[in-house]
Amino acid sequence: MEKILVPLIPALLSLALVRLMLLPMKWMLKAAIHGAAGLACLWLLNSIAGFTGIYFPVNAITVLTTGTLGLPGIGVVALLAVL
Repeated sequence: MEKILVPLIPALLSLALVRLMLLPMKWMLKAAIHGAAGLACLWLLNSIAGFTGIYFPVNAITVLTTGTLGLPGIGVVALLAVL
């Protein structure tokens, strides 16, 4: 029984370590996808800014805000752009 358990412990520990290392990568990938969606939304809104007269700043904070919060995030950025 010990001959089976002794090699199994390092294998399980290494599997747990790999799983812990992949978790932050999942969060970074999710943030990148949301950032790309936020950038696309801000680009579309700035492309029609000639009609509305409101130009939205495009930086990391506004992109991640609009990407993460969605429509309420666009509202927050619009409110800050007007002020």
